[in-house]
Amino acid sequence: MPKCTHKGCSKDFEEQDNKDNACQFHPGAPVFHEGLKGWSCCEKRVIEFDEFLNLPGCTFGRHTTEKPADDASNGTAASSSTATTTKPEPSKVTKEGVEVYGQQQQSPVVPKAMTPVVDAEKKKEEEAVEEEDDLSIPVAAGTTCKRKGCGKQYKDEVTSRGQGTEAKCVYHPGSPIFHEGSKGWSCCKRRVLEFDEFLKIQGCKEGNHLFVGSTKEGEKEELVDCRTDWYQTQTHIILSVFGKDKLDSQVSFDKESISIDIKMKNNRRYKKTIPLYTTIDTDESKFTVLTTKLEIKLKKTSGISWPSLEPSNATSYSTFGVTGGGGSVGAKEMTYRSDSPFHN
Repeated sequence: MPKCTHKGCSKDFEEQDNKDNACQFHPGAPVFHEGLKGWSCCEKRVIEFDEFLNLPGCTFGRHTTEKPADDASNGTAASSSTATTTKPEPSKVTKEGVEVYGQQQQSPVVPKAMTPVVDAEKKKEEEAVEEEDDLSIPVAAGTTCKRKGCGKQYKDEVTSRGQGTEAKCVYHPGSPIFHEGSKGWSCCKRRVLEFDEFLKIQGCKEGNHLFVGSTKEGEKEELVDCRTDWYQTQTHIILSVFGKDKLDSQVSFDKESISIDIKMKNNRRYKKTIPLYTTIDTDESKFTVLTTKLEIKLKKTSGISWPSLEPSNATSYSTFGVTGGGGSVGAKEMTYRSDSPFHN
C-alpha cells in the first residue's frame, strides 16, 4: 500500500479511495524559532514537539507519492553542483554523535558542570517505564501509533497487535534534540541537518504499538461538553463542535442520527449521539478536523429547511431560493415542498 509523501499526512492509502479532499497536509516548511514550533503556511505555534507533529494540515487535496518539491529542487541543485564540488564528508563524529566538518579536529568542549545534567537525563530516559496499550480498549481503524518515529496505522487486532511484521513498532523512546542546526534524538547518536531527513531517522528500539495507551489506576476519563453551532444551505447542514487539543476525532453517520467521539489531552473526552430532525444521506456526509473545531457536513435527503437540528414539534418547512412573499427562508408565509416528509 503506498504512503502519502505530503508533510503532515504520511498515511497509507488505496488509489481507488484517493479523492480530492482525502489528504490533509502542510504545503509549507517547518519553522522553529525561540522555542516555538510550527509551519510557514500556518499561524499556530506550539512549544512541545509532539504537539507540533500533531498540528492538523491547513490544506486539503489528493494523496501523492511524488517527492516533495523542495526535496526535488535540492536534489537537482546537488546534482548540478556535483561537477564542481563534492559534498564534504564529516572528518570526525564525536561520541556525542556530533558530525564535525572541515579541518577542525578537536572535539567541542563541554563544560564539566553540564555533564552530570546530561548523564542524569540519559539515566532518567533509561529508567522510565514506557506506557503500553490496554488491550481491553477498542481501537478505531486508521488510528496512528503514538510512539515517536513509528507512524503505523491500526488495521485490525491480528495485523496490528498480532505476531506479524505489521505489529512490530520501531520507534524512538527519547526526545528530539535541535542544537546549532543539527537535529536528532536523545536516544540515538545520528544527527542530520535537514528536517525532512530528521523525520526519516529510523527508530532505535522495537516493541508493541501504542494506539490508545492505558488508563492509569485512579485516573478516570473526564467527559466534557463542547460548544456547538450549526447553519444550513439548501443541500447541507454544517455542524461545528469547538474544542482544542484534539488527539483523535471520530464521527459515525446514521440515517437519523450522528455519533461524535472526540478524545482530548489530559484524559478529557466529548462523546455524544445527536438525533437529527430528519434523515440524511450517510454516504455523502463527512467530517473535517480543524485546529479549533470539528466540522461536520451532513447531506440532506431533501431540499427543505430544518427548523432545528434535533427533532422537535416544529413543522415550519420552507424552500430555498424562492423570490417573493412566500416560500423563501425568512418569509412570512410557508410553502411546503413536494419532497417534505409531511407532504402527502
